[in-house]
Amino acid sequence: MTTPAAAETRKGVLFALACYGAWGLFPAFWKLVAGISPLEVLAHRVVWSLVVVAALVSWSQRWGEVLNLIASRRRLLVLTASTACISVNWLIFIWAVGQGNVLEASMGYFLNPLVNVALGVLVLKERLRMLQWVAVALALAGVLELAVATGRPPWVALSLACTFGLYGLLRKRLPVTPLVGLTVETGLLLPLAIGYLAWRSWMGAPLFGGNLDLAAALVAGGPVTALPLMWFAAAATRMRYATLGFFQYIAPTGHFLLAVFAYGEVPGPHHMVTFACIWLAIAVYCADSWRAYRALNRAG
Repeated sequence: MTTPAAAETRKGVLFALACYGAWGLFPAFWKLVAGISPLEVLAHRVVWSLVVVAALVSWSQRWGEVLNLIASRRRLLVLTASTACISVNWLIFIWAVGQGNVLEASMGYFLNPLVNVALGVLVLKERLRMLQWVAVALALAGVLELAVATGRPPWVALSLACTFGLYGLLRKRLPVTPLVGLTVETGLLLPLAIGYLAWRSWMGAPLFGGNLDLAAALVAGGPVTALPLMWFAAAATRMRYATLGFFQYIAPTGHFLLAVFAYGEVPGPHHMVTFACIWLAIAVYCADSWRAYRALNRAG
């Protein structure tokens, strides 16, 4: 007989697969607007994401939940922090794609599962087994090797991993449904987004990139952004945070394949050493998780 907890975990798995599969194709979408300022793309992303989630809130008649959330100072403070994390993450990723740096962006999201593991231990007091510690150490060794070899840490990768890890942690700790939470987050960003777009218009810049194709891509950024984020938040509320990290290699794998085979980015030897360490860390972590899962099944 399936328990309610097991049913919720299964739903979490489906949401995780959906969101990470969609995120794996993100570079191909944001390449469409690579010629536009990242801040302008971010502003449009906020505006049209809010349009999508507001329509869904109206359809599901949940504006009362939104108002109750805004009335809670503590919850609003947590969502303000999560809004800051996700907006910085969006901006860095849009910039990286536009600069032809999809490889390092993929590295950041390969690191993200292990950042989640570390946050689960440090903040949520989740316990790790020995092999899980080995996985974290391997990933750290890979990042350090690249930093020493190139003279600088992979800032894009580390920034993406940390901002999204913190975002997921904040959303997991807040008892708010994904749709309502995302509505408030994009609403908090809306004045900044509108203000920036108004300033650009006043300076004489076109609001929608100057042609119909770019305008369509900017508007499509709303549903492309909103739906996977809602799926992620739904997954994070249904699964242990360390377990959620198991799925996160799906998106960066898509990024890596697009970077190498579609965009012609060639990783150097030190980058490949770092990728190899991270991939080995993920393999160790996944193998240990599978072993623990089978042990639990045998124990009944």
